[in-house]
Formats: sequence, structure tokens, C-alpha cells
Amino acid sequence: MRICVVGAGAIGGVLASRLAAVADVSVLARGATLSAIREGGLRVVGPAGEKTVTPLAASDDAAELGPQDFVVVAVKAQAMAGVAAVVGPLLGPSTAVLSTLNGVPWWFLDGFGGPAAGRHLDSVDPGGAIAAVLPASRVIGGTVHLSASSPSPGEVSWRSGNGLIAGELSGLPSPRLEALAGALRAAGFDLTVSPRIRDDVWYKLWGNLTLNPICALTGASTGPALDDDLVRDFISAAMLEARAIGEQIGCPIAQTPADRHAVTRKLGDFVPSMLQDARAGRPLELDALTGAVRELGVLTGVPTPCVDAIHGLARLWMSAR
Repeated sequence: MRICVVGAGAIGGVLASRLAAVADVSVLARGATLSAIREGGLRVVGPAGEKTVTPLAASDDAAELGPQDFVVVAVKAQAMAGVAAVVGPLLGPSTAVLSTLNGVPWWFLDGFGGPAAGRHLDSVDPGGAIAAVLPASRVIGGTVHLSASSPSPGEVSWRSGNGLIAGELSGLPSPRLEALAGALRAAGFDLTVSPRIRDDVWYKLWGNLTLNPICALTGASTGPALDDDLVRDFISAAMLEARAIGEQIGCPIAQTPADRHAVTRKLGDFVPSMLQDARAGRPLELDALTGAVRELGVLTGVPTPCVDAIHGLARLWMSAR
């Protein structure tokens, strides 16, 4: 099985390192990350402190890697337009694409979404450039439940978690999903095959939508953010807006914000990915989270004043820096 992982940062690095034990794995990377992997392999420090170094075929030219059985997209959402521009040579007639993006992905409303079904989200795919290269028919939806960071190019610190959820957008089983699930499980991941993958993507978004940008704005980790009663109440109000949108588009959430806060607290006090990006001076993954929720609010007629405030403040914070 030929698998190319696009993006060899924190999540992509964990996936590529583990999958390399059971498949012919390559990575599409660039810059310092590409140089580091070519020179010294992909270095991963696992949750128990175990260290692995994995030699991998790596290139910034998809044509050098050639058509794959599966392409795993493991970049931040704001990088997807660039990925779409270069990923074409990886795609053979039957190549499937596993999407692991945070937030609302480009394929989310294809054949789904109640009053928003089939609508285009400019917040995540301006002009439809991504969907033109990676149509929903190629996509296996996915979401990742593990915590990792990339302290330096070609190096990954995998702190906790081992969960992946994947599913066909139709909700039906398929040979390609079965093959991919077999590889991920053989690589040691705790994989759940979901018949409603959009629900799983939306539920993860529900947790990331507020804490990620608020922690980036304030510099606080998740524990202090949830300990402040005013901040916690504001987060909860924004989550209720997103939950109302979920009901309209067909992704209902039975939990209350307080229930979700309890889930987050079980993970301990941690630095979410958007705060990691803020500290490193990288762009924030904003449009696929708050931007997409705002756009869905317009499409479904659900007001989003709290999400609007988070989006505006985070957008201003980025432009000021």
C-alpha cells in the first residue's frame, strides 16, 4: 500500500512514523522540515519517552512521489489552498484522500447540511479551488484525537492520545475504507469507523471553536481559561450558538457546554494548538473554526454574536502582528 502524508508536522509526523511500519509511506513537505527528514529521518518521541527515527521518502515535488493508494492530508486548514495547487501528481484514478483537518473542512456540505446542503463555504475554500482538485468523491472524512507538537523541523513530540475516527461521507462501508482502517489499526492507532463522520468532525470543532482562539489571544492555557468564570460563561455562550447551528445542519449535540468543559478538564491543563502557533508566530487556523461557523450561521439563520466577537478579536490580533 502506497501512502503519502501531506504535511510532516505534529499530527502528520505521528501518522507517517507509525504507518511506515505497515505501508510504503512518503511525505510531501517543504523547507526546513523537508531538509531535516532527508538528512536524519523523521524523529518522534512518544508518550512514554520512547524515541524512533524513521527514514522516509520525502519531497516538495509531488511528481517525484507519484500516484498513491491513499493521501493523508495533515496540514492546517489555512495551508489547504497551497496543497490543492501541488497535490495533483499524487492522485491516481482510485486514490482516496483522508482528511484530518481541524474545523469545518472543504467537503463538509457536499450532499449534507439541511438548509446549507451543497452550499459553498468561502471561509474554507475560496472560489472552490480545493474542491476542484480534491472532490468529495475522493474523500474519507477523519478527525484526530491525539496531542502532539513539533518543537523543531522533522521532530515530533507525541504527548498523549491514540485515537482516530474515519468514515465515508455517505456513511456506508467501502473497500477503500476497510483497507485504510486495516492499515491504521496495524500501525497501532485506536481507530473508530464512523457512519456519521460529520457529527464527529462537528463535535471536535465544538470543543476547539472557543478555547483555541481565546487561549491564543490571552496566552493562557486551557486550565486558567476555564477557571475564570467570566471567560467560561462567554465560551459557553459561543458554544450554544454553534450547537444551534449543528441542529440546523444535521449534527445535533446532546451535551451542554458544561459537559464539554468537563471532558476538556480530564485532559489536564494543556497548551492548545492555536496557542502553540501564536507563540511560534505562525498564522492561526481561524477561518475553518470561527469563520466557518459564522458563515454557517448566516446560511442557517442562526445569530452568532459571541462567535463573531471571538473571530473579530482573533483576526485583529493576527493583523496587528
